[in-house]
Parts: sequence; structure tokens; C-alpha cells
Amino acid sequence: MDHSSATSQIRDELICCCGQISAIRTSWTENNPSRRFRGCRFYGRPDACNYFSWVDPPPHPRYKNVINGLLRKANNNGNVEMKMRRMVKLYQIVMGVFVLSAIIHKFVV
Repeated sequence: MDHSSATSQIRDELICCCGQISAIRTSWTENNPSRRFRGCRFYGRPDACNYFSWVDPPPHPRYKNVINGLLRKANNNGNVEMKMRRMVKLYQIVMGVFVLSAIIHKFVV
């Protein structure tokens, strides 16, 4: 393959069916975690084409297990973080009510 045909092939792989330069995105599905692919720049819009091409090779099964385990752990930690935020907010509300009642009690007595 000469240089011009190689350049043409690369250019063709970058252009989607809409004639636009395709966008590189990352898959976060369980079967293809963190695998990059090219897709139509207008994905999600009614005028988007169905252009799709993988950039990365399929992940090794061990890699998939590790990445998916880390993603599950991150999601669980996110839930813990959300619970902690709620607890802090509740603590702030309780302390605010306590301080307010102490101030009111001081002026009433």
C-alpha cells in the first residue's frame, strides 16, 4: 500500500456517513468497558447517521473483570458519599434548630 492510499484509508475511517469528522467516544458498557470507538458526531440527534467503528481492540476478559469491578466499587463509593452528604446536611439542620432554640429560650426566659 502506498502513502496516498494509506492516507485515503485513514481519512475514510475518520469521516462518518454524514460527511463529518467522526467523534471518538468511550464505551462504558459491561462488555466493552473503557473501549474507545468512533461514531457520528451528531449521535442522539434525529439527523445522525449510524456510523460506528471500534478504535481499540476487544479487551481481555481479565481486564473487563477488573475495570467492571472498579466501576462497581466507584458507584458504591458514590452512594456512600451521597449518604455522607445527607448526614452532614441533617447534622447542620439539627444544630441550626438547637442553636435557634437556645437563642429563643434565652430571650423568653
